[in-house]
Amino acid sequence: MIKVTPVLATLISALLAVGSAGVVQAESPGRDQGTGGSEAGRGFQGAAFVVAWNRELLHIVQIPGAQPPTVHQTRSYALLHAAIYDSVVSITRNGRPYLVSVDAPRGARPDAAVAAAGHAMLAALYPAMRPELDQLLADQLALVPGGRARHQGIEVGDEVASRLLAARAGDGSGATQGPFVAGTQPGDYRSTPPNFPSPVFTDWGNVTPFVLRSGAQFRPAPPPAPTSAAYARALNEVKSLGQDSSTSRTADQTLIGRFWAPPIWNTWNAIAEEAALAHHMNLVRTAAMFAALNLSFADSAIAMYDAKYHYRLWRPITAVRLADTDGNPATTGDPTWAPLAVTAADPSYPGAHSTISAAGAAVLAAFFGNRDEIKVSSPALPGAVRAFRSYSDVATEAGLSRIYAGQHTRIDHVAGLHLGSNVARFVLRESGLGHFGRDGEDDRS
Repeated sequence: MIKVTPVLATLISALLAVGSAGVVQAESPGRDQGTGGSEAGRGFQGAAFVVAWNRELLHIVQIPGAQPPTVHQTRSYALLHAAIYDSVVSITRNGRPYLVSVDAPRGARPDAAVAAAGHAMLAALYPAMRPELDQLLADQLALVPGGRARHQGIEVGDEVASRLLAARAGDGSGATQGPFVAGTQPGDYRSTPPNFPSPVFTDWGNVTPFVLRSGAQFRPAPPPAPTSAAYARALNEVKSLGQDSSTSRTADQTLIGRFWAPPIWNTWNAIAEEAALAHHMNLVRTAAMFAALNLSFADSAIAMYDAKYHYRLWRPITAVRLADTDGNPATTGDPTWAPLAVTAADPSYPGAHSTISAAGAAVLAAFFGNRDEIKVSSPALPGAVRAFRSYSDVATEAGLSRIYAGQHTRIDHVAGLHLGSNVARFVLRESGLGHFGRDGEDDRS
């Protein structure tokens, strides 16, 4: 259950202090007390190291200006956890690597490899954060017994991170984004008020996926035409529920619309952290879970932007304001209509929250089962906590929140759910990471 008890919370706070404080000295349960050998560093301490690096990246991407504006955050998460996972299985040898395999000595410490891989990857991606990352590395290595096994683990982590970065150097993520030319026909996306931002990720669908064959592999079918009955139903729903001054949206729906506003991959990574710790996962399964989650997110983002800029469907604020020109007698324009939240700078179809959330739910359900006791908090509403009984319920609410916020229609939501689910299932199967889920759980570590 994802329910951090006082005892576990105390353990976590003693073992993990993320940011400049890093990881402090503490005893750790599990098989982490040896100096080497096949079992050293594979238990809870190693898993906690993985969580610490995830929290560090979550901290970094929330610092204004830290993330390159034309590089999607999901790429950094995928690179971090691919490096960690490949480092771990290079040593433990109880799973096939995602991409990079190093001929590691059997006595090498996998927890030291996690520390080194996390540090090397984030230092390369965020060089300005080097002092903070150096401190976290030092604090983690202070928990690992010194000697040859620790040194070997560090070498593995450094080498895997370096080779993975080299492999992804030409993936298209650094390409200059072409200028976006807005359409003028009914249904065509164009920049949205009040700030009229320029789209940023216009070519992100062309980035080389991590696992998918192409960004278009699971491209959804075209959205219904603006003249269709399905389009009218979806637009009228968001017109009613998503307006800033809506009287049909309930108080709880308003809270939901605001609660889920932050970048959705960050929220799902926080959910995964709680799950890994509450389920007392060992190092190998923790590394596999985060790799599966974030490879799914990275490829879902690529697939989502492929579809968004292939179909270029206008956002609800444009659709509602220009409804008198869409050729549909069942829609009526309102030139003053405004959504509950400011509209993001991308076309509408499919919805990002729905896509990412479906992928997150599929991966976490594969590792923990769909039914769980889940509590989610949000930096958008400090102190508010949403409780759920299943990961699919979390995904549904996160996706619907964008209707309540006036960002998407139900058409976007449904297409996103299908897309994210398809991507995650493919990643779990093709990467081999699903082997560590409930159905194929490996208990050797």
